Amino acid sequence: MDMLYDRDADIELIKTKKVAVIGYGSQGHAHVLNLRDSGVEQICVGLREGSSSVAKAEGEGLEVKNIAEAAGWADVVMILTPDELQKDIYNADIGPNLREGAMLMFAHGLSIHFNLIVPRADLDVAMVAPKGPGHTVRGEYSRGGGVPCLMAVHQDASGHARDVAMSYACGLGGGRSGIIETTFRDECETDLFGEQAVLCGGVVELIKAGYETLTEAGYPPEMAYFECLHEVKLIVDLIYEGGIKNMNYSISNTAEFGEYVSGPRVVTDETKAEMKKILTDIQSGKFTDRWMQGGQEEIKEFRAKSDAHPIEQVGADLRAKMPWISANKLVDQSKN
Repeated sequence: MDMLYDRDADIELIKTKKVAVIGYGSQGHAHVLNLRDSGVEQICVGLREGSSSVAKAEGEGLEVKNIAEAAGWADVVMILTPDELQKDIYNADIGPNLREGAMLMFAHGLSIHFNLIVPRADLDVAMVAPKGPGHTVRGEYSRGGGVPCLMAVHQDASGHARDVAMSYACGLGGGRSGIIETTFRDECETDLFGEQAVLCGGVVELIKAGYETLTEAGYPPEMAYFECLHEVKLIVDLIYEGGIKNMNYSISNTAEFGEYVSGPRVVTDETKAEMKKILTDIQSGKFTDRWMQGGQEEIKEFRAKSDAHPIEQVGADLRAKMPWISANKLVDQSKN
């Protein structure tokens, strides 16, 4: 899989387009400001009437249009609203107003891959997906760097969809760190799996289970918090910087030995079998169907239970006593 950079694209191409970014949340904010700072002069934010984000966007000196107007005005329309809202927004305000030959873009493959949105045949359809949250996309760009991006073309009516998508990705700063060409299917299914089985679902449940095991055995909650949650960042940083080998080099021999003999007892063949079931549910569309048909209500119940877990209160108490935990840096508190 090749890594593409600024030198592989024409950054000037996106500057010739009228670009509408629909939504001004974490990703929308980053996309529109990075593109503007890269030299895209004809750019606007598309928002629903009465949105609280209107004042925020206008406060950054951005032009704001209602969604239907933005869709009709633009050459390139990037949809950055929540996945569960995209179908209704597209059908009501975007699809009917897109000019012939326009380009429709996404930062996640779900709506296209699972046919929640079916674009007209005359439209270019592409994806540019930064591999990081919006504040990181903006922060890295502002420091002169960029967050790696995934880029894919679903529909190439004009014959130039890839060129425009690459230019857009470079406008975000992705070409500074690397752009990987992929497909809507691969991005969507790997992204959903990673979130559910490892990054969010897996990590959170592992942290809670470890905390519960220690506290139920009579160890202080604060000790359990530090061992099972606080130190996760330290280990992940080592892995991020140089892989698992780098982490093992940096930790104690005892910790490394424990990884080898105890890790497989936690993540077992049965665990891996469940991961395969999760992937199958994603691939078949079962997960997406559940999310679209009632997941928004389910998430409220799950969130309430998660927020009530004892580890949340212990963490809040420790952060109040030790502000450096939230600041991500160690300071000498004895002088304060």
